[in-house]
Amino acid sequence: QVQLVESGGGLVQPGGTLRLSCAASGIIFSGSAVAWHRQAPGKQRELVASIPAIGSTKYADSVKGRFTISRENAKNTVYLQMNSLKPEDTAVYYCNVVTRYLVSYWGQGTQVTVSS
Repeated sequence: QVQLVESGGGLVQPGGTLRLSCAASGIIFSGSAVAWHRQAPGKQRELVASIPAIGSTKYADSVKGRFTISRENAKNTVYLQMNSLKPEDTAVYYCNVVTRYLVSYWGQGTQVTVSS
């Protein structure tokens, strides 16, 4: 049974920092592409950052220079370090893993709210 468990969301003031984690189980994590997406109220889900199994990271233009995605294959975990947070970063953040067989899995989402 595949599980993706996200953590690290919460309420933070503008300019603040959060670190999201997504721990995967039941899949071969090291050969998978991983990504973070987000969905704000009334908006479509959008890709925030991604790391392929082999290759370079990619970021949405809106988060470049502020967010960093990383993975720790030994722990089956992907992280999203979010710095200089803005109110427009407020959204539910979802972890996504796509296996080498192109099967896609999603976490349950974690709320990030940036507000003073």
